[in-house]
Amino acid sequence: MTDQTSGERDYSQTLFLPKTDFAMRAGLSQREPQLIERWAKIDLYKKLREAAKGKPKFVLHDGPPYANGNIHIGHALNKILKDLVTRSQSMLGFDSNYVPGWDCHGLPIEWRIEEEYRAKGKPKPDLSSGAAINAFRAECRAYATNWLNIQREEFKRLGVTGDWDNPYQTMTYPAEAQIAREIMKFKENGLLYRGSKPVMWSVVEKTALAEAEIEYHDHQSDMVWVKFPVKEAPLPAYNIVPAMSIPEHPQLKDASILIWTTTPWTLPGNRAIAYSRKIEYGLYEVTANERDFGPKPGERYIIAKKLAEHVASSAKISLSFVSDVPADALARTTCSHPLAAFPSPARGEGQKGREPSLGYTFDVPLLDGDHVTDDAGTGFVHTAPGHGREDFEIWMANGRTLAERGIDTAIPFTVDDDSVYTAQAPGFEGKRVIKENGDKGDANEAVIKALIDANMLVARARLKHQYPHSWRSKKPVIFRNTPQWFIAMDRPFSADGRAGDNQPTLRETAFEAISQTEWVPASGQNRIRGMVENKPDWVMSRQRAWGVPITVFVHRETKELLRDARVDQAIAAAFEAEGADAWFAEGAAARFLAPFDHDPATYEMVTDVLDVWFDSGSTHSYVLNTPKHFPTLDGIHRIVDGGRDRVMYLEGSDQHRGWFQSSLLESCGTRGRAPFDVVLTHGFVLDEKGEKMSKSVGNVVAPQDVIKSSGADILRLWVAASDYADDLRIGPRIVENFVDTYRKLRNTLRWSLGTLAHADPAQLVAFADMPELERYILHRLAETHREVIAAYAAYDYKRVIAVMTTLMTGDLSAFYFDIRKDTLYCDPASSPTRLAALTVIDICFRAMTTWLAPILVFTCEEAWLARYPSEAGSVHTALFEPVEAFWTDPALASRFEAARRLRRVVNGALEIERAQKRLGSSLEAAPVVYIADARLLGEVDAIDFAELCITSAIDIRLGEGPADAFRLSDMAGIAVEVIRASGRKCARSWKYFDPASADPAYPDITPRDAVAMREWTARQGEAA
Repeated sequence: MTDQTSGERDYSQTLFLPKTDFAMRAGLSQREPQLIERWAKIDLYKKLREAAKGKPKFVLHDGPPYANGNIHIGHALNKILKDLVTRSQSMLGFDSNYVPGWDCHGLPIEWRIEEEYRAKGKPKPDLSSGAAINAFRAECRAYATNWLNIQREEFKRLGVTGDWDNPYQTMTYPAEAQIAREIMKFKENGLLYRGSKPVMWSVVEKTALAEAEIEYHDHQSDMVWVKFPVKEAPLPAYNIVPAMSIPEHPQLKDASILIWTTTPWTLPGNRAIAYSRKIEYGLYEVTANERDFGPKPGERYIIAKKLAEHVASSAKISLSFVSDVPADALARTTCSHPLAAFPSPARGEGQKGREPSLGYTFDVPLLDGDHVTDDAGTGFVHTAPGHGREDFEIWMANGRTLAERGIDTAIPFTVDDDSVYTAQAPGFEGKRVIKENGDKGDANEAVIKALIDANMLVARARLKHQYPHSWRSKKPVIFRNTPQWFIAMDRPFSADGRAGDNQPTLRETAFEAISQTEWVPASGQNRIRGMVENKPDWVMSRQRAWGVPITVFVHRETKELLRDARVDQAIAAAFEAEGADAWFAEGAAARFLAPFDHDPATYEMVTDVLDVWFDSGSTHSYVLNTPKHFPTLDGIHRIVDGGRDRVMYLEGSDQHRGWFQSSLLESCGTRGRAPFDVVLTHGFVLDEKGEKMSKSVGNVVAPQDVIKSSGADILRLWVAASDYADDLRIGPRIVENFVDTYRKLRNTLRWSLGTLAHADPAQLVAFADMPELERYILHRLAETHREVIAAYAAYDYKRVIAVMTTLMTGDLSAFYFDIRKDTLYCDPASSPTRLAALTVIDICFRAMTTWLAPILVFTCEEAWLARYPSEAGSVHTALFEPVEAFWTDPALASRFEAARRLRRVVNGALEIERAQKRLGSSLEAAPVVYIADARLLGEVDAIDFAELCITSAIDIRLGEGPADAFRLSDMAGIAVEVIRASGRKCARSWKYFDPASADPAYPDITPRDAVAMREWTARQGEAA
């Protein structure tokens, strides 16, 4: 403002223009580290804890990242989202504490150390030696510590607040001691057992894997269609189905049951065929073969009727339907193994040649299974109980009946740790399923060749499909029968040690806990329930070195687990002082057993380490329940226990089968309930096109790069504004969009600060004395407050950003601030309207900075300190700025909303005039507004509409208006004629006015500006 011409006064120095050191250009990448340093200097975390004393606790228990490598964009999403929760809950009035944690054990770190050995040409140490294994473990510990420290600084750079000086680590001695206590509780309640089951086995890593350690990738498998000849031997009368009730099917005697499999190497382990009573089966005869090998005309196969055509097409044969085969007939059927005639090396030394093997001459029964479908294959499932979960379960479920039929129910160990066939796969010894580098071995080809030689192969092909891989090595895994330690899912137990009938199982206990938990989003409840419902017994053991051992002793003769509380206490005490290394040290068995009159020679000391998911799943037990180590979390009394505190777990949606599930099962098994009250899940981060990020593709967005170029607050804004329940996208264009949004929010804060430089705390105006426009803005502030608080309480941060953007850019910058600039810049210093506006802007500033503080942690702190300079103050110790209930005025709001709609029509008309160069400033106009609705005219009649439209004058009339007047299609009954303002342009405020009304001493400015000048001159004199 001020329109100075030659010879006229310079009024620019008399205006109350904004002035602030809060820069328009944020410079976040330089400013943010300074604020982090300041927070450390004032010990902001300690201040937050002191301010929160006595309040209900809201604890976000950290799902530990792995201490291996720099953080990626997924880490940034996760940690920022956690920080949004903890900061917002703190400002909502809770003692919201965050203790960061790290998962430190496990195979990836072992691999890194072994890679360093290879790089240096050093041999891997002999881990059978106690000294050697603990030296190796020390190297793993040092590696994890190094990366933990690197990641800690990277997380802090994101603006995340927490107890960074005292994080939890699964490798600290107290943590290892508590993990050992937890697994020993499972020993005591009877859920821990050693068994033989097929588990997912990583040949490359030489260890069993849990479901959470598996991911699926495209893989090309051999697939084969194989004949299992129906035996002619009569069936005994013991069968479940009465013999007289089943019609004879003599035609089956010359037939074969056809199976289809993508794992030919498992056929030496076949012991049964599964079928389903729900499927319709038929007997088919081969009438032609397009090839000169394989099936011959006249051969008969039993196939699911729905799949017969597909089988014929795949095998390039023609099939003719012969008859239906009732499922009851299949229940009485026994087949020969397709390798029954497979020759193997002759037995006995000195003998030459080969003779038929007795290894595969056993009967192959048919078993009814719910898992069998006719969606693919043949409607029959080749069943190798040592190589599949469902295979194992159906075999075990029929164990008693099979034994009565004289069938050996022992499950063979056909492959060893290296996936090499053992002697229990006669004829194939030494063949390998997967090579040590993860490539395909020669086992499949050996089995397929044997099937061809035995004339049992109907067809073969290749199938590209999703196959399980280790998430670490990215190599395919196999299902393999091995002795492992398990936690039983379906064995009745008592978490509190009380005996009694009808005790629940771990699965049932978990179901109850799931129902008592708040899931965000709600779909998480069904997701985890489904995963727990289908979860097999939890595989606990890993054949590795870097981890917490399964601290149990097994009697060598009785195979019973040693249950002696004194021994357990001694183990835990040793771990507290020395860590889990104490278990691997020389003489450990004698150390723990001899003092309590147990002979070490009679006990086997288990050396397997625990699944790392059990490590992280146990973290609640020592982070949330051991004030000695985590005093800031002392006194948690959860609502489920009759208290007022809540615990949240927050991770990616993949953790329904990972950390959420392991924590749930661990806590349910030891405490009978979930360790959490609220579980929040987020999606994954994709590139701008919605594709998975990949270094090879070049679409990876590193958080370090975004911070360097734009600042951490931009990343935080992206996280908050995104729908975290779904997958998120990020890329250069998306980042730039958020930079633009951030700039608008920052400029609103900046203008507020500049304007408030002229505010005097002693001149605040009471609500009752404010003009209607100010009261309307406070009404909007009260409305926004309700939405913001509700959104934060519901963890709906995108809603916070949406309503705050509307308030700051729509209600304030584009409306209220725009209107009040004239009053704030040009009115006399003592103007009641100006003072009221400053009062409202001050209230708005406190609201904006506190309501956005959990999200824009650096920017709001910078703005807060610019307004309230302090050596040790911080916006983050404040609560969300409250509002007064009496600010809400729906009637007043209705009038102003109507006026704003009218204003939109006026602005549309003015924009056209400006575009046509017929107007410059809106102050050059004095529009005529026609309103056809008398009621609407009455609503806005009392409002200074020229002030709202920022015009020098305005004329509102009842009527439709001229035909050529400006109209908006969505605002019927409103028309605007733009008329140029008459009179003289004020040299100070640029408004047009009647020169006859001017103050003689100031003829070039409006009377209002003349009063302001007299007051300003008087103040200048006083100052002099």
